[in-house]
Amino acid sequence: MRRTKPEKREVTPDVRFNSTIVQEIINRVMHSGKKSTATASIYGAMDLIKERTGREPMEVLEQALRNVGPMMEVRPRRVGGATYQVPMEVPASRRLTLAMRWLIDSSRNRTGKSFAEKFSAELIDASNNTGAAVRKREETHKMAEANRAFSHYRM
Repeated sequence: MRRTKPEKREVTPDVRFNSTIVQEIINRVMHSGKKSTATASIYGAMDLIKERTGREPMEVLEQALRNVGPMMEVRPRRVGGATYQVPMEVPASRRLTLAMRWLIDSSRNRTGKSFAEKFSAELIDASNNTGAAVRKREETHKMAEANRAFSHYRM
């Protein structure tokens, strides 16, 4: 176990929306250091959201992140040789991280043409409480609910 928690790095906001959330998503989408490609596809997805829904893209993104972020998750805890899946509340920073990760992963697994199209479709679905990322959150909540009997083993 580590002695201290590593300090959080400061993320500079992106150029277009002046949002640290969009910049974090760009950093997570990026492959092999190709930031300009990742930026182009995320901004392309935001343009598609504006075109398809008529709503502000940041509004759709924030709603999607709220809908996908889990409130509870299970963490393994060893007690007397047995490992129990203990339901725990998810901190806000981890909730945001998981929501971004699940949205990007489910976008990559979608069938479609470009990543921008897949990501915009997943964000629109998530803002409407449907889609693969929301299903992932529901599965996580079901696991936590099923293991509620072990909640007295909290860390």
